[in-house]
Amino acid sequence: MRTRQFLFSSIALLAVEAPAHAASSKETRAHRHVAAAPVAVTPTHQTTAAAHRTAHKAVEAHASESVAVTGRPLTGRDAEQAVSKAVMRQYVPGTSPYRMLDRMPGVSFSSTDPLGIDSFGTNLYVRGFFMNQLGVTVDGVPLNDQTYQAVGGMNLASAIIPDDVQSVRMSQGAGSVELPSTNTLGGTIQIGSADPEDKRGGKVSQTFGSYGSYRTYVRLDSGKLNQSGTKLFTSYARTDEGMWMGSGDQFMQQVDAKIVQPVGERSRISAFFNWSDLAQWGYPDTSIGILKNLGWRTPHLYPNYGLAYRIAEGSATGYGSVPGIDGSTISLYDGGQHEINYMGGLNMDFALTDNLTWHTTLYGHSQTGYYSYTDTEDPSPNGAPFSEEVWQNRQERYGLDTSLRYHLGRHTIEGGVWYENNNQQAGIYNYQEPLLGQGAPLKTVGPYDVYGPAFMQGYNFQWTTNVMQFHLQDSIQLARGLTLHAGFKSMVATTAGGATANNSDWTGADALPNGTLTASQAFLPHLNLDWHINRHHEIYVDVAENMRAYEVSAYGVANSVYSVQDQATFLAQRKDLKPSKAWVYLGGYRYTNTWLQANATVYHASLIHPILAAAVGSLTNPVSQVIDFGHISMTGASGDINIMPINGLSFDNNVSYNKGTYDRNVDTTGGYYALAGKNIVNYPAWMYKTSVSYTWGGATAHFEANYYGRRYFSFMNDTSIGGYWLANAGMRYSFGKVSVLKNLTASFNVYNLFNTKYISMMGENDNPATGDYQSMERGAVRQYFGTLSASF
Repeated sequence: MRTRQFLFSSIALLAVEAPAHAASSKETRAHRHVAAAPVAVTPTHQTTAAAHRTAHKAVEAHASESVAVTGRPLTGRDAEQAVSKAVMRQYVPGTSPYRMLDRMPGVSFSSTDPLGIDSFGTNLYVRGFFMNQLGVTVDGVPLNDQTYQAVGGMNLASAIIPDDVQSVRMSQGAGSVELPSTNTLGGTIQIGSADPEDKRGGKVSQTFGSYGSYRTYVRLDSGKLNQSGTKLFTSYARTDEGMWMGSGDQFMQQVDAKIVQPVGERSRISAFFNWSDLAQWGYPDTSIGILKNLGWRTPHLYPNYGLAYRIAEGSATGYGSVPGIDGSTISLYDGGQHEINYMGGLNMDFALTDNLTWHTTLYGHSQTGYYSYTDTEDPSPNGAPFSEEVWQNRQERYGLDTSLRYHLGRHTIEGGVWYENNNQQAGIYNYQEPLLGQGAPLKTVGPYDVYGPAFMQGYNFQWTTNVMQFHLQDSIQLARGLTLHAGFKSMVATTAGGATANNSDWTGADALPNGTLTASQAFLPHLNLDWHINRHHEIYVDVAENMRAYEVSAYGVANSVYSVQDQATFLAQRKDLKPSKAWVYLGGYRYTNTWLQANATVYHASLIHPILAAAVGSLTNPVSQVIDFGHISMTGASGDINIMPINGLSFDNNVSYNKGTYDRNVDTTGGYYALAGKNIVNYPAWMYKTSVSYTWGGATAHFEANYYGRRYFSFMNDTSIGGYWLANAGMRYSFGKVSVLKNLTASFNVYNLFNTKYISMMGENDNPATGDYQSMERGAVRQYFGTLSASF
């Protein structure tokens, strides 16, 4: 049995989705990004930069331009906000919609790359809830788990080309009961794609940026093809972001297609398709010690294979000594990911009668992923001192979401069913690297079998997950301007399966977890009261209970009972498991007139039965288990004021505060932690954001500056990262029609205008109980982008 090198007490919060990687017989190298109050207590266990980060990831319009609503929400519409198309145009083409949400109060988005498409180092929090605790859909298709290397969902960056996004809506409350999702605890994000144009034509866009970055986008529209109004578009995007630290690149290409067929005057059918292929080198993990001793730029060694080889065999030294961290783990050769996704579906909206409508979404999603890094613990059989370790994941999921809506007097009644089936697989393999001077080394993005098939398999898991959700709700017009939305949903999520292969020398276990987990709740209520006092004043209240399905993840990779060290532990822990739930209470006031929009919100969230994956015991003989963490509380408030004093000028300011605390101490066989009353990690309590834009004729200029307050890094709150400002600016000019080109536009953007040194990601390899730990990533440096676009 191999020596296991991880902390005597590693605690990772599942319900608030801490990154859990504690249960491997190796160093925990598959990282899950932290959630709302990620609770992962790890010691000075050294995780490497390329160590696997299972990435775990409402806007008020800032301009007068409106935007179409995504989906057909019935409840909680007053607690939603929408990003305007005017704001979308201010960002560099290809920027993640998540970054566009970052202007909103209570939202914290950061990434290691300026566009926010690197799922390796991207995180999003909304009022303390992490991105994989939010229900996210694209054209009604649930994306579910947004974390890196997940086998239960699809990252937004791969699901749609940002240029094809028509609408972005986010719920400040708990989200509508009709939205399909396995992991909604604290809100929803709904993305809608643009329809094909009525006239034949197209659009092209070319962007160039710092560090050799470039991006190309092409779209072709058929226009209406017949008298019935059939129309379609197809688009292609190629993004190549240069690395601002070290070598490699972050490449992604995508194809979107959509066809719309009107049926009569009030019904329609639309089909959509998305393909994506990403091959990305990742940025290295860092720590406070690394930053202080080695500086802010400590890259991977790629492509210096010779130096990496000599360090691994012991004939050369790495970056040097850092307190609490082995220098050789800092000097990692490379690490990254290669992932291919196919997603498609069919939306059918039918007006059956004047009062009865029927909506159905059919969809399918296939994903194949490879997540790799250079492994010095498993030398290649040919004598090379390391190998390439690859997590190979695959999932195929299919679903149906259907509902009927009936208008009866003052009532709008809706009921529906969502079903999803997901067949999942995850395994770990080691591939041989060449001897020095005897061939090109393997690349982290593949191919991996250049020097033969995998010489070792650590394990393999297979599962089948079935989800059934039913909802029923009524929207009642109590009086003029006063509406009550009342409804509930029921959910059952069952996962069956587990380990199908086990290398006991690698895992140290005779049998890995295998069995069935079911999360179910018959009644999850949602109440929403919306009172439009008059055309200027609005008051709203939103209360809901939500439940998250159990996470599905392989041995030692994330916060899942399937990740524990053996079958006996799995069976013992399963007896006392309860699914994670959240109660969310929200109240707000909104004022609107022609030159001023103001919104104030207060909220409280209670996370009940957050599940922890923990490794306790001695350093060399830990015991993995799952712990019910009890309760976590978050209370906060936000205010947003948008002023439009003159035509073309928009000025927005917002501030938010969140007091998130752990509500009970943790007592394990590995130690006692007085966490009660400690602040949650990784999410800033205070945020302030300001933005201004001005449009004059065909010219627009904008500036934004966000302040993110102090974030606690250790669970005992003795280590923290100070607050920082991050500013962006840009301008664009539309030349109008030039020859055969329409809407010829030039734009220039600067990301991180003042070149702020800041930590974006925290806790991707868990958070320490106290002190320092190699589980941070630096945010992107200042970069410049120029774009030319035109329609025809």
